[in-house]
Amino acid sequence: MIDKDTVVCISISKKAGNFGCIMHNNAFKDLGLNYIYKSFSVDEKDLEAAIGGIRAFKIRGSGVSMPFKSKVLDFVDVFSNEVLEIGAANTIVNFDGILKAYNTDAYSSLTVIREAIKSLNTDNIVILGNGGYSKAVKYSCKKLELKIENITRKNWDKLCNLENRLIFNCTPVKNLDKSIKSNNFFIDCCTSTKSGARLARLQGEKQFELYTKGRIDDNFFWNA
Repeated sequence: MIDKDTVVCISISKKAGNFGCIMHNNAFKDLGLNYIYKSFSVDEKDLEAAIGGIRAFKIRGSGVSMPFKSKVLDFVDVFSNEVLEIGAANTIVNFDGILKAYNTDAYSSLTVIREAIKSLNTDNIVILGNGGYSKAVKYSCKKLELKIENITRKNWDKLCNLENRLIFNCTPVKNLDKSIKSNNFFIDCCTSTKSGARLARLQGEKQFELYTKGRIDDNFFWNA
């Protein structure tokens, strides 16, 4: 039951989705925590006000989705070490009115990329996009000492010619796997895909730890 003591967590994005709501609310319920999670659509002109609301209403934490991952840094108080290096955040935690930015995309992308390069025995990667999410992926790749090739709108035509490459889509463009050759290994950040759903769950686990100061067992089923 929601009451005066219920801890509120949210997410903000240009277009709100249900994935985070399902993940976090199922976890809160199954673990008996008096928390609730709600996603919100926010216009760019209202971003500062939205962040101010996190502080004013004592919201425990917020996920931050595209296209606000870089812009949100103008309105928080403290940066985690990875955010300082990446220059983008996907998580805000409210510590008694002090808003600290984190990037749990760095953790999820590092996990998935490490598994891929071990399987493929490769030392290079192609990253699609140059927004806030791609910054976290590039950070992970540098930690793994990978050679990075970046494809953006300016050289997008290169994509269809790639062969036998590890490719990480960091854009919201869907169904890109149909535009590339089948001998590539494709990681897609879109949550409607298998790899995107796993990335979302991994980063969600880290967000959950930040919001609740607790951990989820590795075998916990998010039911998302």
